[in-house]
Amino acid sequence: MTRDAPANTHGGTRRSMAGQSISERALQACADRLFVARREKKPVPPLSAEFGLGDPEQAYAVQDRNTRRWLQEGRRLVGRKIGLTSRAVQQQLGVNEPDYGMLWGDMTFSEADEIAAARFMQPRVEVEIAFVMEREVTATDTSLAELIGAIAYALPAVEIVDSAIADWKITLADTIADNASGGGNLLGIHPRAVKESDLRLCGMLLTQNGRTAATGLGAACLGHPLNAVLWLARKMAEVGRPLQAGDLVLSGALGPMIAAGAGDCFTVEIQGFAPFTWRLG
Repeated sequence: MTRDAPANTHGGTRRSMAGQSISERALQACADRLFVARREKKPVPPLSAEFGLGDPEQAYAVQDRNTRRWLQEGRRLVGRKIGLTSRAVQQQLGVNEPDYGMLWGDMTFSEADEIAAARFMQPRVEVEIAFVMEREVTATDTSLAELIGAIAYALPAVEIVDSAIADWKITLADTIADNASGGGNLLGIHPRAVKESDLRLCGMLLTQNGRTAATGLGAACLGHPLNAVLWLARKMAEVGRPLQAGDLVLSGALGPMIAAGAGDCFTVEIQGFAPFTWRLG
C-alpha cells in the first residue's frame, strides 16, 4: 500500500454512519478553507458552525482531501500523530476513541533546530513519547507483541499543536478536519529501546521560561503510550494508510497542553530519556 493511497469517495452527498449527510461540495469547501488557512497562516471560523460539519467520518473525509492535496504538491508524509488520548478529554467531547492526523517532513524538527513562531498561527505545546517504526504494520488485528517487534526505538518529543480554527473554538469535527490540529513536532536526539524504559510510569516535567508549566505520566496516554500506538496502527491499516518502516508516531500527550509564544524557552524531561531544551523564536 502506498503512502498516498486514496480514500473512498462518493458522488453527490456523503452519508455518515449516524445518518447525517453533507454535500461533496461542502466537504471540498471545508478542505479548501483549511488549506488556505494553513498556507496563509490566517485562522478561519469553525467549520462546524459555517458548514454544519459535525460527524467524525465526514471530518476525516475533509482531512483526507488535504492530505492527498499536500502529497500531490510534493509534501513529504513522515508519520502520524494521535490526539484525544486522555479519557477525560474524550468524555468532554463525547467520544470513546482517539483521533489521528498526518505528520509532515517540513514541520518535523530536532532539539537543536531553531523554530520560528511565525510558522504557526496560535501554537500550544504538549510533551509526548515518539516512536519510530522499523517495519510496516499492515494488519487491522495487529497484536501488541507484533507492534513492539515492529518499533525501532522511542524518543522524547514535543508536539506543537496549532489550530487553523480561530481562537481555538473547536469541536471534534473541526479538529479532525484540521489534521487533528497538527502544527509541528520536535524530537529529542537520544533514542531509547522500548524495553529500556517504563513508559507507563515514567514521569514528565515541562518547564517554560524557568517555571513548571506541566507535569504528567505515561499512564495518562490511554493507560500506556503503546496502547495508543496499537490503536493507531490498527486504524491506519483499516483506512488504507498503514504505518511504514521509518514512520514517526507521536503517541499522545503525557500532560496538559500549554500555550506558547515567540521567545518562550522550554525544557522537556521524561523519566528514562535525556532532557533537552528548545526555544520558540
